[in-house]
Amino acid sequence: MRCLLAVFCLCLASMAQAAFTETIVRKPVAAVTAPAPVNALPVAPVDKILVLKSERRLQLISRGEPLKTYRISLGKQPKGAKVREGDKRTPEGFYWIDWRKNSSRYNLAMHISYPNVSDAARARREGVAAGSMIMIHGTPLDEQYPEWYFHTLDWTEGCIAMRNADMREVWSLVKDGTMIEIRP
Repeated sequence: MRCLLAVFCLCLASMAQAAFTETIVRKPVAAVTAPAPVNALPVAPVDKILVLKSERRLQLISRGEPLKTYRISLGKQPKGAKVREGDKRTPEGFYWIDWRKNSSRYNLAMHISYPNVSDAARARREGVAAGSMIMIHGTPLDEQYPEWYFHTLDWTEGCIAMRNADMREVWSLVKDGTMIEIRP
């Protein structure tokens, strides 16, 4: 049964063509003495992360220009902003990357400063807990469910998940204190 499920998911993932990473180059590059490696990482500092929930994309922004775009997975209830703890929604609004850790469960993880002031005020008005521990993180390493299984699903409890290779790249490019904007 597991093999049949795995084959079905593999077929579905390949048809969806949802797994992508694209590099966008918009600024002219000055003359370089040595050719850059084919898979070179952007050299400009990342000053903002933009998450487009409806497109399942995370963009690294430098000086207002997108440097790189990644495919992401969201909470199990992806539509709408996070309202309370346990609603399985990914927040929407402006936040900061405020700390990071190596996660035994999700490899690398960067914490998003949810709830912000307006999120906390709304939760207080409604008499509910706002929730916390919203992260950008990698994918679990699990023998029963390989990484590709998670890549096209919205499977988190409200976090933003990426392939582990993409997460390692984002981890190396984004500093703590970077702004993150999460749009519907």
